[in-house]
Amino acid sequence: MTTQVIVLNGGSSSGKSGIVRCLQAVLPDPWLAAAIDSLVDAMPASLRSSDAGIEFTADGGVNLGAEFLRLEAAWMEGVAATARAGVGVIVDDVFLGGPESQERWRKALVGLDVLWVGVRCETPVAEGREIARGDRARGMAAAQADLVHRGVVYDLEIDTTHAESLDCARSIAARVT
Repeated sequence: MTTQVIVLNGGSSSGKSGIVRCLQAVLPDPWLAAAIDSLVDAMPASLRSSDAGIEFTADGGVNLGAEFLRLEAAWMEGVAATARAGVGVIVDDVFLGGPESQERWRKALVGLDVLWVGVRCETPVAEGREIARGDRARGMAAAQADLVHRGVVYDLEIDTTHAESLDCARSIAARVT
């Protein structure tokens, strides 16, 4: 079977978005990007800071409510439908629920050939990137660095601490069949 979906899971500021852009450049066919940040940006403002939606705490924590999870499930089904229509999709996500998050994706992507990739980065480096970005709550990178990987099973793990996005993308592309 040919890889239809690449799922990148890693904490905030681990380098996933840069890898996605590089993957789109090195893979021979066009692949669409589907980022959890885009889903959050697409939500009404009323859900971006509420108990029902997604709430970012001052210390970098993230709380997900029932309405967020409902919308996320619909988004996942849309990503899967895109792949089933014959377009490769690279998912950029943060598995805040660890294996439960991966299971939600497995359910949506059933029947598709998926490459599961863990994107790791040492906490001090991710924290430095977080500060440089300026668009994340301080502490998010540290809070998520290990949490998102606990109990998650990957086909490939990469570490962006000292590796460039392009080198990471090439490693992932080499596993795409």
